[in-house]
Amino acid sequence: MVVWELGVLILLVAFFAEYIDSTLGMGYGTSLTAILLIIGFSPLHAVPAVLLSNVIAGLFAALMHHHVGNVNFNWGSRSLTVAIMLASCGLFGVLVATYLAITLPPEYVSIYIGIVVAVMGVLIIFGHKIRSTFSWLKIGVLGLVAAFNKGISGGGYGPLVVSGQILAGIDSKKAVGITTLAEGITSVAAVSLYFAINGIVGWELAPWLIVGSVCSVPFSAHTVKRIDAEKLAVYIGGATLLLGLFTIYSVVFG
Repeated sequence: MVVWELGVLILLVAFFAEYIDSTLGMGYGTSLTAILLIIGFSPLHAVPAVLLSNVIAGLFAALMHHHVGNVNFNWGSRSLTVAIMLASCGLFGVLVATYLAITLPPEYVSIYIGIVVAVMGVLIIFGHKIRSTFSWLKIGVLGLVAAFNKGISGGGYGPLVVSGQILAGIDSKKAVGITTLAEGITSVAAVSLYFAINGIVGWELAPWLIVGSVCSVPFSAHTVKRIDAEKLAVYIGGATLLLGLFTIYSVVFG
């Protein structure tokens, strides 16, 4: 049971993490899972709760981005097709990764999370500046690899998918909206597998995470229209990199 003082702190952290995630398309699971591990929660308690909150907040964020005009999810649009393909190709990756996350020793999963967070920090800092041409093959591979990260760590999806979409030639604002929808759909598969194998594990965290993340979504959707995303991405990338390194340090030397 999460005491209310800790719950309020988790709610506030989830609010900030989701605000960054829905603004840049990255950072919620990556940063929040690491913070929960640092606080003292085990991966099997933190990851499924983060994934469940990501389902609700991600789908709500996609709706808000569509509503304010950051992306077009009308039936038949390329943005909707890309989101569905990312989620579909990621199904296999997330199922394999979720199984590994449940069966591997917790310290191995924690170290992997730390490495993912650190690498994603570097990608956030440098990867978003590169441009290329659109490719459906790139989108498919991107969905598979990113979903594997999502299933095993609860994070590492957004940084890969946003940066990868930009590398594949998709506009950055559309990439953010597409990521929120694809991540929400992908998280459904991971949550379902956690529930099927382990039942109710770590769900006491979920209400605090859901309330905090959902409350931040309207603010972030409107921010996307005005924010200097490149500068903010560098700041968040630096913080994410440090968070990943600290997570690795806490597991190895803690």
